[in-house]
Amino acid sequence: MEGNAHGRRAMKTRRTVATRTKRARPRVARPPANAAARAPEILERLRHSLPDARIALEFSNPLELLVATILSAQCTDARVNIVTRDLFRKYRTAEDYARADSRAFEREIRSTGFFRNKTKSILGMARALLERQGSEVPRTMEELTALPGVGRKTANVILGNAFGVPGVVVDTHVKRVAARLGLTKQMDPDKIEMDLAALFPQSSWTQLSHLLIHHGRRVCGARAPRCAECVLLDLCPEGARRKRGRRGR
Repeated sequence: MEGNAHGRRAMKTRRTVATRTKRARPRVARPPANAAARAPEILERLRHSLPDARIALEFSNPLELLVATILSAQCTDARVNIVTRDLFRKYRTAEDYARADSRAFEREIRSTGFFRNKTKSILGMARALLERQGSEVPRTMEELTALPGVGRKTANVILGNAFGVPGVVVDTHVKRVAARLGLTKQMDPDKIEMDLAALFPQSSWTQLSHLLIHHGRRVCGARAPRCAECVLLDLCPEGARRKRGRRGR
């Protein structure tokens, strides 16, 4: 009897542990079931309404784009373009950045914000290019994200706009607009990238990023989205919710 009781307690314990383990597994959120059906029309309408959508950062080569993209963190593209006009005349190669005086460089980029961290990233990135890449900006996600200050978002900007390799760039605008359109339920940028990549053709990924960014800036603002002017209103769950809310007032 004692042995049987012990066996039952052991089995119960195993079932309890298994249940807890099962419950602890994170649930993987997926885009709404109709997201795939709406995605082609969303892309087509954005293309029609934003034919001039392109990257706002000014650059003439991959290195300049890499530097500008690092500077653009928590800063407007317009401000970055003002700063880089002088910066790109002074620093033309990875060697120039690698040999730069950090204090002087901090002063030159100060107006972009977080200038100490950005200086560390840019000068460290330049030294890594010299040591590992023969002074050239690499063309793969793995090599780019191995550089100081370069994550997936920055790498996708470089790949898509400097080398023509499609990639989904998830910035604050893309994150907000994609969520409102019901294209993702994720909060993590890397997971949002995966959701969008699954919904849209690979050949459209770079353009899609520009379209969502421009739409977020011009129409779907963070605080006051102009839903009445939105070409995607009938395809947007958030727009429909806001419309119902106005009617209920």
